[in-house]
Amino acid sequence: MTRNLVLLPGLLCDSRLWRDPLAAMGEAVSPMVADLTQDDSIAAMAARTLAKAPESFALAGLSMGGYVALEIMRQAPERVTHLALLDTSARPDDEERRAKRRAGIESIKLGKFIGVSRALLASLLTPEHQGTPLADEVQAMSERVGQEAYVRQQTAILGRVDSRSSLGAIKVPTLVGVGEADVLTPRAMAEEMAAGIAGAELVVFPDSAHLPTMENPGAVVAVMRTWLAR
Repeated sequence: MTRNLVLLPGLLCDSRLWRDPLAAMGEAVSPMVADLTQDDSIAAMAARTLAKAPESFALAGLSMGGYVALEIMRQAPERVTHLALLDTSARPDDEERRAKRRAGIESIKLGKFIGVSRALLASLLTPEHQGTPLADEVQAMSERVGQEAYVRQQTAILGRVDSRSSLGAIKVPTLVGVGEADVLTPRAMAEEMAAGIAGAELVVFPDSAHLPTMENPGAVVAVMRTWLAR
C-alpha cells in the first residue's frame, strides 16, 4: 500500500534533505516536501502545510521541521496517521541559543549571509563528512533557501511554543530518531520526547550528526519502513 508522506525540512534545508530516503522508499510512499520558507511563525508554517497536504498522511519532520510537525499535531491531529520526529526537540531554546539566533538575524542587516557557516557545518555533520561533496551539498542547500527565508525561519523558531505539555496527546505510531553525534538536538532531547509519547520508538542513527537523512539515509529508511508498517 502506498502511503501519503509529508516531509518537513529543517532550517536552511530544502527537498535535498529528504532526497536519498525518498529514492530508496520508491513507490511505497507518495511524498510531499513542504515549503517552510514563506512564513515567520511555526503556526503559519503548519497551516500552509496542512492547506496543501492530502487529507490523511504520515508526517516526518527534522529539526525545525519537527517543531512544525508538533504544531500540526495540535492543529489537525485527526489527519496524521504516523509521526516521525528526527533530530529535533519539544523544548524551546535556552537563552544562549536564542541569543545566537538573534545574532544570526542581526548579521543579515550587515549583509553577511553566507548560508551555513563553518562553525554551524561542524555541528550539522560528523567530522568524516567535513570537507566532502556532502558538505558542499549542505552549503548549496542553504544558499538556495537564501537570506530572506533564513530570517523568517529564525524568527519562527524564536517564537515557537514549548511542546512538552502536548506530547501526551499524540496517539499515532511515533518514531523519534537522533543522530548519535548530534550536538544541536542531542539524544537527551530525543529521549525526553519519546518518554512523553505513549508507545514511541526511539532510534539512534549511527555515523551521523544533525542530518542523518543525508549522512546515513540507509539507516533512516530502514526504521521509517518499519514505522510506516505499524
